[in-house]
Amino acid sequence: MNSETEGVDEEPRCASCGITQGGDIKLMKCTACKLAQYCSVACQKEHRPKHKRECKRRAAELREELLFKQPESSHNGDCPICLLPLSNNHDKNTTMVCCVQVVCRGCALANDQREIRESLERKCPFCRHPIPKSQADLDMSIKKRAEMNCPAALRMIGTECYTKGDFGGAFKYYTKAAGLKDAQAHYELSNMYYAGIGVEKNKKMENHHLEEAAIAGQWEARYNLGINEGDKGNIERAVKHYIIAASHGDDDAVDALRKGYRVGQISKEDFAAALRAHQAAIDATKS
Repeated sequence: MNSETEGVDEEPRCASCGITQGGDIKLMKCTACKLAQYCSVACQKEHRPKHKRECKRRAAELREELLFKQPESSHNGDCPICLLPLSNNHDKNTTMVCCVQVVCRGCALANDQREIRESLERKCPFCRHPIPKSQADLDMSIKKRAEMNCPAALRMIGTECYTKGDFGGAFKYYTKAAGLKDAQAHYELSNMYYAGIGVEKNKKMENHHLEEAAIAGQWEARYNLGINEGDKGNIERAVKHYIIAASHGDDDAVDALRKGYRVGQISKEDFAAALRAHQAAIDATKS
């Protein structure tokens, strides 16, 4: 039995000096493995040589659990107005530049029709601020949001830089947005590392950003992880990724599972369950 996990039901003790928690002594968990506890940084450093191997093993287990855990929703989340899941199809969603909030096309259309019918000033259906009337006003609105460290605004500026060929600027803004847990920014960074655009090609960094995006529910990143695992011959892992992507309504993942089913890489039951989850995800976004 591992000495660090013995007596887990007993009073917590520092893994290095053995002191128990109480009074002024407050133990802190190892941030990597969440298993060993220490009373001080000094004790943690002293215990590191003994703990390192077990820590890496447990940290890898936790990462795997997190990576293959089914996200509650896609990274898009729900429409803040009708509360239905937002579609993976970007043409069915509208980003309101005043508040950088994404709403479903159905709610945006209903708001437009009401304003036309009642001859009202055009306003955002979510924050109710007037819609910017010029490109300059639009750019200023996004800039103000970016200065407030809004990850979506930072990502939008990054995309604008990328479109203009300013790949260094794109990398800068995508990195900042990713640091604020923007899943789409992680996905864009993975593409830059994959193609070597603005940065040197780096498979490790590509995979890191794909995983971060996939964990947050970005279905394209999840699908790409499936491709990468399949290329390495890790079919079981690839199928897991495809199943999760399909449950978010990703058509490409369903095609990959269909091909896998034909050659016996996925069972009939698992394939059928993936198809049902895929259809449920599509139906849930109808507004």
